[in-house]
Amino acid sequence: MGDAERLNQITEAIIGAAIEVHRALGPGLMESAYEPCLAYELVQRGWKVAQQVPLPVVYKDVRLDCAYRLDLLVADSVIVENKSVASIEPIHRAQLLSYLKISGLHVGLLINFNVKVLKNGVVRIVNNFPDESLRLDRNVNR
Repeated sequence: MGDAERLNQITEAIIGAAIEVHRALGPGLMESAYEPCLAYELVQRGWKVAQQVPLPVVYKDVRLDCAYRLDLLVADSVIVENKSVASIEPIHRAQLLSYLKISGLHVGLLINFNVKVLKNGVVRIVNNFPDESLRLDRNVNR
């Protein structure tokens, strides 16, 4: 399996797990309620998940803790940023894109649990991936 296929498999698994969490909890809770539930669901499905992963910034070859934290890191490959907001704003996309740039990872999911139908709250962001098939916009609203 190539890198693009693997990343697609991971993101699809994350979206499926998030849909399950959303079905169980519904919209309207704080972001902090969804994160451990999504982590639990992913672990139950066999995925490696880390929560609240520190993300240092490297400045002049020095690693500095700038208080950045990834909500979830799945399979050491995909960043998940959970939200529970009225709508996903450009600042939320910029936050995830910054995390991707700083970490050197290529794919992240922004998941807004404060929607009636979760697939309408999922945004996939790809940063500097060499394979064109992954960089093309994929409709996660299936």
